[in-house]
Amino acid sequence: MKTIGHWINGKSAPSASGRVGRVFDPARAVQTGEVTLASTSEVDDVVRVAREAAVSWGASSLSNRATLLFRLRELLDASRDELAAAVAAEHGKVHSDALGEVARGIECVEFACGIPHLLKGSHSSEVSRGVDVHTELHPVGVVAGITPFNFPVMVPLWMLANAVATGNTFILKPSEKDPSASLILADLVTRAGFPDGVFNVLQGDAEAVRALLTHPGVDAISFVGSTPVARSIYETGTAAGKRVQALGGAKNHMVVLSDADIESAANAAISAGYGSAGERCMAISVVVAVGAVADPLVDAIAARIPDVVVGPASDEASQMGPLITAEHRDRVRSYVQGATDEGARVVVDGSAGRDEGYFVGCSLLDGVKPGMRVYDDEIFGPVLSVVRVDSYDEAIELINSNQYGNGVALFTRDGGAARRFTRQVDVGMIGINVPIPVPVAWHSFGGWKASIFGDAPIYGPEGIRFYTRPKVVTSRWPESTPTAVDLVFPANR
Repeated sequence: MKTIGHWINGKSAPSASGRVGRVFDPARAVQTGEVTLASTSEVDDVVRVAREAAVSWGASSLSNRATLLFRLRELLDASRDELAAAVAAEHGKVHSDALGEVARGIECVEFACGIPHLLKGSHSSEVSRGVDVHTELHPVGVVAGITPFNFPVMVPLWMLANAVATGNTFILKPSEKDPSASLILADLVTRAGFPDGVFNVLQGDAEAVRALLTHPGVDAISFVGSTPVARSIYETGTAAGKRVQALGGAKNHMVVLSDADIESAANAAISAGYGSAGERCMAISVVVAVGAVADPLVDAIAARIPDVVVGPASDEASQMGPLITAEHRDRVRSYVQGATDEGARVVVDGSAGRDEGYFVGCSLLDGVKPGMRVYDDEIFGPVLSVVRVDSYDEAIELINSNQYGNGVALFTRDGGAARRFTRQVDVGMIGINVPIPVPVAWHSFGGWKASIFGDAPIYGPEGIRFYTRPKVVTSRWPESTPTAVDLVFPANR
């Protein structure tokens, strides 16, 4: 049984806390390792290392940072299968899905490789006689990233790439449920030539998170996870004077209008609802069927569910793996098993799963309405709910009254309806005939309402903004013309 430890100052570092957590293969329900859990004193140690490294790294040239990022990109590309295998072993997602996660993470590194361009400031000449003004972007210092179990490669790369590109040092606190991928990332960063201390991995649980949130040596916090935790992270971190980006949960809707292609919409619902066993913050969990489209759409989705192959990543035929823990499996099952009592119709009951591992199958519920647990809660599993509405306007009202505003999709052939939809819906990421509208790396990811706290979306241009502080320099160089004392407030005209 392996032990997963920290990575501090460029090398593997065992823990001295004496506390460990158990790591499982969710496809077999078998413990495969122990992860060390950092103490508060170990948090102090890693922050000290990161602060020391930040001095020289923040002063390093942009060309050097870009060179190292290009090297990291090549190492990540060569390590796709190794990273995907680590994800499959501890998260449970199938290999093809894990490879997709790795690919989207690499995109963020590719974006950050353009850091010499991304950090270009602005300049205004002769704003007043002989006076020029320019803006520079400087690193914030030490950044801590607290990442979720469902994307143990992609989400760290969302943060890491832009954080180090902009001259910050980075401390990753990955999920203790699937920590091994973090050490592969750390090894690749070191092999790419990044200086020791620029990227550190601190394994841990709530004790480590609390210490990072309040540590005076940490300047910024990046977080992705559930809404209750995101709210707590934001409130605690900002109260401690830190810059915080905190992305929370979701209840993503897919609206299908009467003119939509039923076959395409059904395929999209299956892919977006059940991919990665529904453990995605951008998964479609609610299909909003408008008018007469409901019956044929429900039938088309139900007809496709038996073709979804549920099984372990070790089986190449598998399309959907297990859930992350036994507790989460049981929680997801409870929603399906209690749906009838709430007034919903269970069209397909996949709650039985398999004999071994933390598997559940794909479930489809019809007649779901606001106020039911299956609608109101973020289930985070392969449970797809169908809400029937009579009109486009009713669909908009349904979505806008939901507490979450992460992602939404619209399936239609009507360009006018699509254009109105993008303006009327109160959601941060919108797909038109695209079921999972995760932005490419050169745009930014972030929802609205209870799906985000603060005003800082993640990665892309907003990531550059979050990890930098502007300095505005106003300068005048002396000429032969003498100056005089002037106590009047300076004016530009």
